[in-house]
Amino acid sequence: MSLQDTVLMQLRDLILSGQFEPGHRLAEQQLAERLGASRTPVRAALVTLEQEGLVEANETGKYLVRQFTAQEVTDAIAVRGHLEGMAARLVAEHGVSRQLQGQLQACLDEGDRLLADSPLTIESYAAYAVMNDRFHALLLEACGNRALQRAVALNDKLPFAPASAMLPMQGTVALDRDWMLYAHRQHHMLFNALQRGEGARAQALAVEHTEVAQMNMRLALERRAESEQVMPVMRLVVG
Repeated sequence: MSLQDTVLMQLRDLILSGQFEPGHRLAEQQLAERLGASRTPVRAALVTLEQEGLVEANETGKYLVRQFTAQEVTDAIAVRGHLEGMAARLVAEHGVSRQLQGQLQACLDEGDRLLADSPLTIESYAAYAVMNDRFHALLLEACGNRALQRAVALNDKLPFAPASAMLPMQGTVALDRDWMLYAHRQHHMLFNALQRGEGARAQALAVEHTEVAQMNMRLALERRAESEQVMPVMRLVVG
């Protein structure tokens, strides 16, 4: 990656890991010193992050870490659901290649294996998140629509929008494992719809699939003190 890309990634990670409070002013010189870079790539990174929606400029042109309402977060999750629903429909209509079928089946088998343990370990959750990201990425890649892929990539830069963003909250109570099992059953149903070429059903299942993330967000807001320890980025969500 170029220096500018590296600075952008590092600064985005600092924000999403909760290193700054909402409303915190992001001073170029201080950030440059912290990241070991000049002010030029830091300035460019701030412009990009404003376009992504993670920071905002005040009336004097200074950049501040944005606050997000719960509605904004749920809207971003809903957008992902509809975009992935379109991707799933396209994959079903195009037909599932033998290679894609094998790759998706491997994800399903891995998820089945991981969720067989009760209780789940932290390592199991981490491995499940990797599998979950791969499952969703395979569908998006296979849809063949580059505009759709770019839209998902942009939306995924918002807090809690990516497919596995809410998984760290899983397992804090026993009920959450049931939600994970339900979500993985949806993976199986979606795979079945793709194999059968049922575009409308695949699309509906992909949209419904995000309800698990919405439920986890509601639980995280109800257990804010606990959720902020697991996911410091929850501090950016107000209300």
